[in-house]
Amino acid sequence: MTNTTEIYKITFLNKGKVYEIFVKQVYQSDLYGFIEIEEFLFDERSQVVVDPSEEKLKSEFSGVRRSFIPMQAIIRIDEVEKTGVAKISNGDKITPFPVSLVGSTKSDNKDA
Repeated sequence: MTNTTEIYKITFLNKGKVYEIFVKQVYQSDLYGFIEIEEFLFDERSQVVVDPSEEKLKSEFSGVRRSFIPMQAIIRIDEVEKTGVAKISNGDKITPFPVSLVGSTKSDNKDA
């Protein structure tokens, strides 16, 4: 039997920042090299203190049904028991995995 209440915490790089978001669905995309995430979860507790990074994520992903994230941007995927606070943090100490999408740029022509 499958548990339909799985929650995943996805940590990935985007524009030099580390994004941490919670979703219900994550799977390999039909688009080569991408992970698909769906059903975004944000902390809906009534709070007096509002976290600006979570509010930024809510507005950035509002109206988004599905997001495609490049595999090389994924830092970590965890299955968790409950949602936490979605956030954006500084990614200064993280180097993205180098990817070459084009063939070699070296010229095979040798001038003698």
